[in-house]
Amino acid sequence: MIQLRNVERYYETKAGRTYVLRNVNLDVREGEFLTIMGPSGAGKSTLLSVLGLLDHAWRGEYYLLGQPVHRLSARDRAALNRKTIGFVFQQYHLLDDLTVAENLEVPLSYRDVPRHQRQALVADTLDRFGIVGKKDLFPSQLSGGQQQLVGVARAVIANPKLILADEPTGNLHSSQGREIMALFRKLNEEGTTIIQVTHSEENARYGHRIIQLRDGWIVGEEVVAAAGT
Repeated sequence: MIQLRNVERYYETKAGRTYVLRNVNLDVREGEFLTIMGPSGAGKSTLLSVLGLLDHAWRGEYYLLGQPVHRLSARDRAALNRKTIGFVFQQYHLLDDLTVAENLEVPLSYRDVPRHQRQALVADTLDRFGIVGKKDLFPSQLSGGQQQLVGVARAVIANPKLILADEPTGNLHSSQGREIMALFRKLNEEGTTIIQVTHSEENARYGHRIIQLRDGWIVGEEVVAAAGT
């Protein structure tokens, strides 16, 4: 599904180039649940931004579902993003002035889904995630766990092939975090490819494989024998 070849990302500073990613080579299979770990400043979030087609100032080769991202125009990259990827963020990133149902509808509007289909998809997703009773509430009226649940629902409503999650349980209590991770596992079992960035060893064990980053380099890899146990 994903192939990265010699991907590098750097910033020009007065002292010269400061590398954030160095010679990253990575393959991710369709249906895999991959975890990226490493200390602060290792390049984890930058790598996720590259994978999510949000960062374009990198060098190397990136193939996503057979598409050579490194050769695509900005417009084609944006279209591939909308068609393929769902994001889950630590800070939820819900729109405060929209209700839960309206927040769920936003990614569908970006994909030009007709209004009657959007309403049906929103209704199905509210039911699937058990948040029908929250549909008319605003984010400020929800707990952190409920907001993140809505964030996950928003990420998957358009049925993306790939979910990218950046510290998805970082602001949650441990029990809420386990609920979100169990939900990720269920989505993965249903066929969605998931790549998460986390500092949590417990959360990392929900995946199939753990990649260790340090100073922008991939320095280790571990296959998880019994995910989530």
